[in-house]
Amino acid sequence: MRYGAPVLQSLAVGFVLPSGLSAFGLPNKGAAGGTSSLANSHAGPAAPTFLTRLFSSSSSDEVSKKDQTFPTWSFDEPCASMEWSSLISAEMTLAPVESADKALEADLLVVGIMAPAKPDEEEEKDEEEEDEDKEEPTVELVGMAKELEDAMGGDGILSGLIAENNKAFKNGAKAGSTTPVTRIVVGGQAKRVLFVGLGTTPKESAGDDEKKKPDSIGAAVGKALASQCQNQKKVESCALILPESVSGDAEALQDLSAAFFQSLYADNRYKSKKSKKKIAEDLKSVSILSEGSSVTDEAQAALASGQQLATGILLTKDIVNAPHNVLNSESLAETAKRIAQDSTDGCISCEILDKDECEKRGMGAYLGVARGSETDPQFIHLTYKPKGDVKKKVGIIGKGLLFDTGGYNIKTQMMALMKFDCGGAAAVLGAARAIGAMQPEGVEAHFIVAACENMINAKAMVPSDILTASNGKTIEVLNTDAEGRLTLADALVFADKEVGAESIIELSTLTGACMVSLGKKIAGVWTSNDELASELGEVSKKTGDKSWRMPLENEYMEQITGGQFADLKNIGGPYGGAITAALFLQHFVSKKKPFAHIDIAGPVWDEKEGATGYGAKLVVEWVRRQGL
Repeated sequence: MRYGAPVLQSLAVGFVLPSGLSAFGLPNKGAAGGTSSLANSHAGPAAPTFLTRLFSSSSSDEVSKKDQTFPTWSFDEPCASMEWSSLISAEMTLAPVESADKALEADLLVVGIMAPAKPDEEEEKDEEEEDEDKEEPTVELVGMAKELEDAMGGDGILSGLIAENNKAFKNGAKAGSTTPVTRIVVGGQAKRVLFVGLGTTPKESAGDDEKKKPDSIGAAVGKALASQCQNQKKVESCALILPESVSGDAEALQDLSAAFFQSLYADNRYKSKKSKKKIAEDLKSVSILSEGSSVTDEAQAALASGQQLATGILLTKDIVNAPHNVLNSESLAETAKRIAQDSTDGCISCEILDKDECEKRGMGAYLGVARGSETDPQFIHLTYKPKGDVKKKVGIIGKGLLFDTGGYNIKTQMMALMKFDCGGAAAVLGAARAIGAMQPEGVEAHFIVAACENMINAKAMVPSDILTASNGKTIEVLNTDAEGRLTLADALVFADKEVGAESIIELSTLTGACMVSLGKKIAGVWTSNDELASELGEVSKKTGDKSWRMPLENEYMEQITGGQFADLKNIGGPYGGAITAALFLQHFVSKKKPFAHIDIAGPVWDEKEGATGYGAKLVVEWVRRQGL
């Protein structure tokens, strides 16, 4: 290894233990292409299955065809497809609340409540010092909450629930906070009731920007609602009462719907029946009840959009969670084809470039890495086209290393987690699935993934190899575990030159150095374009996919240029590895074109939950805004 200490290695090289590089210079052979295109013509079942062979010394006719727990490969053939997880089947609806009695028909009743606005002097005191022993004033119930209390017999039964838990609940001042579930007997039946916080009521004196609810309210409430539906047993129907200020906000409703459905996820694809985790198994309906007199079409559509966004997030999680013996470059390409097939009105088309087509384009950096793979390289290109005029064409690239051993600079730790080195591709393809259903206007989006694995075999690249990228730049491979940037190099050239994207963002689990800098919750953003940086910052805040702009320090460029044998080196020195990786990528996009590299190595994975789905929401929202 170039650096003896594992920590220094992760700082200098790519991905949490970074991705390696491919060292394989490919001439343009001009071979006849093997491009496969698909718009809406992909044949096959919506959820393809693939049976495992049971091996024995007997002939194949004598081998048992017993179904296996999950689809995987045979001895000679890699897995051809990956199963997708589905949203729970419960229906979510929105309607005005008719009466307290009607609301109480639900098995679980959740009442949204906003804490009263605080006086200015109290806010200043809270900022200076948090008094844990301070008692919050009990909120006076109004509207439907008051009607519910009266229908339950009065006597402050609901007010008491808030008062008893107010030290923690604080009248609902924190969005998504809840009181404990309480069983209250109404008409001889026990009803389960709780409150959920909606944040603090804006002051009347506040300006329009201050009055606007925080973007996190919908997501926080949706997550809390999902948690209650999961934890409470034998709940077939759930009702959530919201004030008109929330139920009439389309963005809040979309966030609520997306958070609810994505939270009720368990990856049961590889478990036998007895081991499968049950997710809100009895739930059939969730009713959002508005205290307003009517419900707009926009609000209704927002719930559907949230559900569509959740399908993309679930696919992102599925891709990252999938083991390598299921998910390889070919089964990822099959996933891309299904995304196109399932898109609304065929709005997404799919093109897969095989190794011959990639070779014709001179993609030596990408193919150098792919030489070590079991499966052939699959260069995935999904194109979304809106119904009306196109205002902007954008490119979204995701790093697609289905497994990263480190290559000949083999990893010495965290090997089992390297299935998530396709986190960038997962975010991009998950976003494409959501975009294909939501159909934003005014933007043409190109989703690009150069899929392969970084493995070891007789053809795999070795340190000192020199690769030639499709823009003619030569790259000396000093460490095979800095491979991700090599695959991205040719993907960036494709988006820039062949697609002609006007603006490009790229997501990748690229460096351990980024995790050292920002931890496991925040992605790093590198761009020289202030406008694009501002856009991504706003999108990050809106979606909850946290990010932070990082420096593109040109003084570090000398670490990767001016090598003895090639134009570029695939790693720099022992420090600032996340920055030198970002600087490397700048060589494959036109200098004046807005381009951002987003290193998602930290937030893509959670030690307890597995894949987080990070990046899909961020990409969807960024793409949507490009068409406005």
